[in-house]
This record gives sequence, C-alpha cells and structure tokens, in this order.
Amino acid sequence: MTPAIRVGTSGWQYADWRGVLYPKGLPQRLWLQRYSEVFDTVELNNSFYRLPAVSNFEHWSETVPPGFVFAVKLSRYLTHIRGLREPEAPVRLFMERASHLGPHFGPVLMQLAPTKPVDEENLERALAAFPAHVKVAVEFRHASWFTAGVRTTLERHNAALVWADRYGRLQNPDWITADWLYLRLHGGRGRAGNYGPKVIDAYASRLSDLGRDAYVYCNNDSTGNAVRNALALATGLRARIAG
Repeated sequence: MTPAIRVGTSGWQYADWRGVLYPKGLPQRLWLQRYSEVFDTVELNNSFYRLPAVSNFEHWSETVPPGFVFAVKLSRYLTHIRGLREPEAPVRLFMERASHLGPHFGPVLMQLAPTKPVDEENLERALAAFPAHVKVAVEFRHASWFTAGVRTTLERHNAALVWADRYGRLQNPDWITADWLYLRLHGGRGRAGNYGPKVIDAYASRLSDLGRDAYVYCNNDSTGNAVRNALALATGLRARIAG
C-alpha cells in the first residue's frame, strides 16, 4: 500500500502570505478555505497558547473538505506550565474540545519546553492519558530526553518522536518510534529561513524511502517560505511515489 504522506504548514493565518497563497483582497475569514484547496493538512498552533472553544473546532471542521486533517498542538498549560505533571485532567479537557474536529482530527503535537529535562515517569503518564487510537507526536528540545528509556516509552505507545529540522539538520536522533512519522521544518539557511532545493529534495527522497505514513509541516512562515517549501516538498514526493 502506498504510504500517505501529508505536507502542510504550521498555521495558515499569516499576512505575509497575501499574494503568495491568498489573493490580495481575499478576506481573512476565507483563508482556511483557500488553504485547504491547496494542502490536505495543517498544524493548528493557536491551541498551544489558548485552548479554543468547541465552536472554533466545529467551524474549522465545517470549513475544510473531506480528507483534510488537522494536527493539533497540545496546550502549553500541560507541557510548559505543569511540565507534564498530573496530565490526566488537561488531556481530558483538550480531547473534549479537539474531538469536535470530527473526522478531520489528526495527530496531537506535544512540544516540550527547551528547559524541560527528561522525566520518563510523567512522559509515560501523559501518553497513557490519551485514548489509544489517538496519534501523539512528541518534540523534545532538551538533549537529556534522548535515552533508551524514553525511546522505549514512545515505542510502547506508538508515539512518534518528532523529527525537528533547523538549518537543514535534524535536532534529534532519527529514531522511528511508531508506525508513522512526524517531521517539522523550522527553517533553512536561506533568506528568512528558506530551504534550498537540495534539502527539500533530500527530505522528499528520505520520506518516500521510509515507506510509512507521515505528517510534515513547514514552520518557516516568514515571507511565505513555508508555502513555497511545502509545495516543493509535496511535488517532489508525488514524483517519487508515482515513479
């Protein structure tokens, strides 16, 4: 079976994207609709800063076409303020809200603070708090997390270690801890974080060779680079899968 590799961006509401993705004069309320005509997934980031109301999730779900998927970033209340401690109630509230995306609800992104050192016990509790069918991807930003014990915990929950790229290099071991993959491209070496064609081509080749479902998001939104890079990566992937 051909793997499903979805490529999109981290968010969609950027003024820089006028004239790049959004026609000039297109009202902002129509941006998500326009975005979903071009991409089949997006990483929802505003849920990190403040958990949206049920009505917001329902509106987004009604706006996008069948097959479109939202990756939803977990609230910083759990990851940064509580540091993963006592995760059950925050995860339950998050799921109660985000589940209103219905069939468009995809993976959950759990991004930890760069100052948060390894804590295997609470990582286990946090992953166990999610329903078994929910895909969870974890982005560690402190080097102490990259241990054999953490890897085993991720594997036990089929949780993906986020592959986080900066400047064309992964900031983490290239562990594959799940039967799916989650890649975030935070910014290349080019102007305003643009990725060059060699790096885009290398990731297209690597993703297609892995032969598993993947979610890929460009987080270098300045000047529309995320849009351009995501489109280039998606084009490269289609060419390899078709060939």
